[in-house]
Amino acid sequence: MQLWGGRFGGDADEDVAAFGRSIETDAALALDDLDGSSAHVRALGRAGILTGAEVATILAGLDDLRRDVETGELRWDPALEDVHLNLEAALTQRIGPVAGKLHTGRSRNDQVATDLRLWTRRAIDRLDAALLGFEDALVTLAEREGAVVMPGTTHTQPAQPVLFGHHLLAYVEMAERDRARLADARRRLNVSPLGSGALAGAGYPLDREATAVELGFDGVTANSLDAVGDRDFVVEVLAAAALGMVHLSRLAEEVAWWSNPAFGFVRVADGYSTGSSMMPNKRNPDPAELVRGRSARVLAALTAMLGILKGLPLGYQRDLQDDKPPLFGAIATYEASLRVMAGLVATLAVDRDRMAAAAEDGYTTATTLADGLVRAGVPFRTAHHVVGGLVARAEGSGIRALAEMPPSELAQLLADAGDPAAASLAADPDAVTALLATATVSGSLESADVIGGTAPGRVRAAIAAARARLDATLAARES
Repeated sequence: MQLWGGRFGGDADEDVAAFGRSIETDAALALDDLDGSSAHVRALGRAGILTGAEVATILAGLDDLRRDVETGELRWDPALEDVHLNLEAALTQRIGPVAGKLHTGRSRNDQVATDLRLWTRRAIDRLDAALLGFEDALVTLAEREGAVVMPGTTHTQPAQPVLFGHHLLAYVEMAERDRARLADARRRLNVSPLGSGALAGAGYPLDREATAVELGFDGVTANSLDAVGDRDFVVEVLAAAALGMVHLSRLAEEVAWWSNPAFGFVRVADGYSTGSSMMPNKRNPDPAELVRGRSARVLAALTAMLGILKGLPLGYQRDLQDDKPPLFGAIATYEASLRVMAGLVATLAVDRDRMAAAAEDGYTTATTLADGLVRAGVPFRTAHHVVGGLVARAEGSGIRALAEMPPSELAQLLADAGDPAAASLAADPDAVTALLATATVSGSLESADVIGGTAPGRVRAAIAAARARLDATLAARES
């Protein structure tokens, strides 16, 4: 018999019953549901609605249920449609009719809203730990290989040389923002809807604030109608997860290209590679590709949740039953992706020579030379035009590096620029030669000596700061 069936004279249609069943999904909320029920029973006791003996009996039954859930011994009955009815029915079997008093002053509407907040809070904490593990892998690799030079690109074309450590720390910055977004969502969701009833509030003098404290919430929801229908917190967490997966996908894309022999920058470890069923030579970075592909699942979960909410009036609507599959799936995908990418990064082998050689390609020191002309008094637009002309001549001559160009070529371009400062500089061969000598990879790196820049000293300091911040965070979590 359905626990809500008194209003109805017949059974539900079998197809309708199957269509509305959610136990296969919401069984994941079982422990959270038991936590909420235990807190609610104590609230009923404090309000004088249950006797001390009744509270003790129900709590003992809930504890017994918890053990069976944790060991997997509890069998879910699909005829009871969801986790709430299953647990209440199982409790009734164990302790008898007194179990029927558990639901006093409570609706499945505020019950599931509470359960889902508890579950999501735990999920955020797991994601934060996984993000820290991912960051640790990035920082460790930066500590080991951070001084390696690589080509920095824009529009996928060679732009300026950067240090590999600088590149890795960009992903650390992304991960820190991902952690901050999740922490912000956690703060906002951490209020208790328990006691809101179906929509109007419980009809008993329950101490909602005491129950909230017991469940680890920071406070209680202020409006019962909003509390039972609010899933903003699900959207926020899905948005944070979607953006986090986009960040992982960007790194996965780079790893896939870097591991291609045409680049040869990195070698993905055997444990994070697969072969081909047909081609014996293949070495595929499959985990990175799967992360890149599975980011689409999380993006779809966010879209699905927004679609569920967009037309709902206030109060609980059955549509909200479908909030759990996208949330549960997205969190599982994101957490697994973080762990896989952390392992992949931690075991990545770097070809320092291939990276450094590629950093020379595409005249990546051109901006440094233009900046040198500016410091010598040449207007930037003139300097930009002059160095662009020098790049064209280098390409035409087959000369790979601007620093190897004859100083006379630069002097001629300066003299023809139609600018007094450029003409004056062209008349000083020693100055022109000295300027060309700065147009090297090392000179380019050293010139980027600003906060957040890729100068070696700045990158070493940034890696050390990231390590100190990470260690402090990990130590705080363990204390």
